[in-house]
Amino acid sequence: MEDHLIKTEEFNQILKANQLKVTQPRLRVLEVISTKSTAISQPELERILGNDIDRVTLYRILSSFEEKGILHKVFDLQGTATYAFCSHKCSADHHHDQHVHFICSVCNSVFCLDEISIPQINLPKDFTLHSIAINAVGLCDHCKS
Repeated sequence: MEDHLIKTEEFNQILKANQLKVTQPRLRVLEVISTKSTAISQPELERILGNDIDRVTLYRILSSFEEKGILHKVFDLQGTATYAFCSHKCSADHHHDQHVHFICSVCNSVFCLDEISIPQINLPKDFTLHSIAINAVGLCDHCKS
């Protein structure tokens, strides 16, 4: 129970730091995502949340969290957007989630490999980089066994 209170307080701080109103739907989304070891899709969130949050509200919550640098979006092998927590260094102005994502070719789970950084890319003059995505595809430990 104490862990739940700590997480709720952390979530309150995250929302306030990003100038977002603290609401039950926002707290619930953060709570569900925090329990996952993989990135989670909106359809999966809808299944978990049931009728607690309607689809439009959930979409708006995910969009605002991504815009504020709370979550980052990764596409799975079917092209479905999945969401995972951003690094604490992320902000509305700049995402710092420059890491590799591992996608299981059997279960389609998306894992953030935070310990593997994406190398610096030297662009030609007058090029501007907006994002980098490197996905490794293979079998996760669960599907391999």
